[in-house]
Amino acid sequence: MFGKRGNDDAGRPVTPRPAPASPPQKTNDGAAALVAAKPVEASASAAPRRTVEAPPMAPEPRSAQRERNESYYDTKSQVFAALIDTIDLSQLAKLDPESAREEIRDIVNDIIAIKNFAMSIAEQEELLEDICNDVLGYGPLEPLLARDDIADIMVNGSRNVYIEVNGKVEQTGIRFRDNQQLLNICQRIVSQVGRRVDESSPICDARLPDGSRVNVIAPPLAIDGTALTIRKFKKDKLTLDQLVKFGAISPQGAEVLKIIGRVRCNVVISGGTGSGKTTLLNCLTNYVDRDERVITCEDSAELQLQQPHVVRLETRPPNLEGEGEVTMRDLVKNCLRMRPERIIVGEVRGPEVFDLLQAMNTGHDGSMGTIHSNSPRECLNRMESMIAMGGYSLPQKTVREIIVGSIDVIVQAARLRDGSRRITHITEVIGLEGDVIITQDLVVYNIKGEDASGRLVGEHVSTGIGRPHFWDRARYYGEEQRLANALEAMEKRAD
Repeated sequence: MFGKRGNDDAGRPVTPRPAPASPPQKTNDGAAALVAAKPVEASASAAPRRTVEAPPMAPEPRSAQRERNESYYDTKSQVFAALIDTIDLSQLAKLDPESAREEIRDIVNDIIAIKNFAMSIAEQEELLEDICNDVLGYGPLEPLLARDDIADIMVNGSRNVYIEVNGKVEQTGIRFRDNQQLLNICQRIVSQVGRRVDESSPICDARLPDGSRVNVIAPPLAIDGTALTIRKFKKDKLTLDQLVKFGAISPQGAEVLKIIGRVRCNVVISGGTGSGKTTLLNCLTNYVDRDERVITCEDSAELQLQQPHVVRLETRPPNLEGEGEVTMRDLVKNCLRMRPERIIVGEVRGPEVFDLLQAMNTGHDGSMGTIHSNSPRECLNRMESMIAMGGYSLPQKTVREIIVGSIDVIVQAARLRDGSRRITHITEVIGLEGDVIITQDLVVYNIKGEDASGRLVGEHVSTGIGRPHFWDRARYYGEEQRLANALEAMEKRAD
């Protein structure tokens, strides 16, 4: 694999190898050829151009995530250094993931035997898995990425790794070998999407192959070592029906949301950080007709639409010379020339909100976006503020007329103090009364108290609006009866 092969006495292919000072020597097994290669630094710059991804792993049991002692990491460092000095990473990258993993395991077993490390079989298997992850995957992050119950992974330097499970943050026993290993893994992640993180560009947004959101901030901005945050996406995409099972919305409220998606209402999903805005946006896009042309604009591509006619656009940061940046506003303006039927903006943060509102108001019905805010009313105020950020010198009333003419529904998501996520409001934007934007709530979430385990108890109720403002739109699409039934069932349940 790593050099010109010959044959051993049994006729099996082997590789001639030079005799280094203290090399690991394979005795009678030619499965993995060892060559004392040029010393290779374990860094992103020396890593193979094409990273070989590790195959999916079974979730690591929590008991295995114990705090490892210093001797384990010292042993791992010695084995890893010997491995890097022995193999040619550029040749390893040419193998398929399973073959590369087997080669590494064979070599590491030889290193352990030659150096005579005292290890149990379980400890040796654990070490083998860790080193394979270091070379082929994301190192200590691999067992966490394999678990589907984790919502967030937060790495604060090489020694502190936290996760969020069921809405609660807890510390793990996982750590990195040192800060350099952590930075190398961050560089490996961001390089896969054509971005970089280093001293000259210490802040970076990126994504994993499954769409999970990644943020990296490196020294000198991060004082205690590189800070890595990963917002994980579940392998199985959530649907509104599953949100009903989790209690995020009632069955009748979910029916209202489905109708809103089908009848091409312009929707803004509002909520705080970690409230589930992107998840909810993914759920709503399930009700977009499969023959519609949908264009998405995102900072890091996270949306996972299932329709066949989808064009995905992603922003680009500036290069080393500070040129070549493509902003969200550039994408939104450009997609208006691409004959979209719906425009979906992953997250509205700035002046691009004006272009999105213009799109909603000029025939692209059913467009959607998300905004950080804590209530539907605050969402409207934030839109005004973001339009002002763009330097538009429009009268306040004109800005509000644009907002009213563009947005039909605001869906408010919230993360409650017990860690649960709920849809707390489904709110219509009605119109202007003087200079004030008038809204009405269709569905609200009322908190009633706590159960014995400290979980909040509440219910989604209708506010008694007989006919929503988008009733005529629902009638046009033949959904008015289903809408009436859903609101009526919610009112009866409240009574």
